[in-house]
Amino acid sequence: MSDLRIAVMGATGRMGRTLVATIHGQDGCVVAGGTEHANSDTLGLDVGELAGIGALGLAVSSDVAAVIAASDAIVDFTSPEASVGFAKQAAEAGIIHVIGTTGFDDRQEAEIAKSGEAATIIKAGNMSLGVNLIVELTRKIAEALDEDFDIEVLEMHHRHKVDAPSGTALMLGQAAADGRGVTLKERGVHAREGITGARGRGDIGFAVMRGGSVVGEHSVVFAADGERVAISHIATDRAIFARGAVKAALWGAGRGPGLFAMKDVLGL
Repeated sequence: MSDLRIAVMGATGRMGRTLVATIHGQDGCVVAGGTEHANSDTLGLDVGELAGIGALGLAVSSDVAAVIAASDAIVDFTSPEASVGFAKQAAEAGIIHVIGTTGFDDRQEAEIAKSGEAATIIKAGNMSLGVNLIVELTRKIAEALDEDFDIEVLEMHHRHKVDAPSGTALMLGQAAADGRGVTLKERGVHAREGITGARGRGDIGFAVMRGGSVVGEHSVVFAADGERVAISHIATDRAIFARGAVKAALWGAGRGPGLFAMKDVLGL
């Protein structure tokens, strides 16, 4: 069986370079190309050299269609609108699309789901094994503990992150809502300021911190009178997300169309 050809969308950003290096070092796959926007000053440079792994003979390109045509899969940690466009092109080509982008609105989510009718799309707010395990634990704990336990999701990321709460925090909040049998849209509380009154029974609160170079820290706290349960995940290297994304792409080979999550990849 030949190696899976994987291209990286947004190949010269911090995550993109990590993805290129991870694909190159992983058995069963090869780097097929890398894209950047038309105004990038990295166009024409070697994808491998930019990732610090030596020349691969692959130039950074703004021609997404050409890169997709040379690939079996694309991996994408870019922006919501860009990811929607990539999903449509992946559907046209019938290839695998791994999406680690966060911050989608309802329209964009629906468009990606539509593309999943023709492409194998694996989409997650976080690709790490550890995070996906605590997502499942959050669901089970929320199911086991009643509303005497208040639920709060806390997250911190580096100063450059543009969306809040993080996709991972939303995954955790959704897991808590699923465990409680409620909707996050109705019970999620994303901001508190001023005289807010007492905390609503059954609310799922979010607290967001930004600063420094923090890769990602997440905790879910279940707080009742006299006791508190907390589970946490701390990421110190974004390579964990790249490894998960490559694992997802390899899992998608021969899978057929559909919209999948990391829990499918990990058998959770």
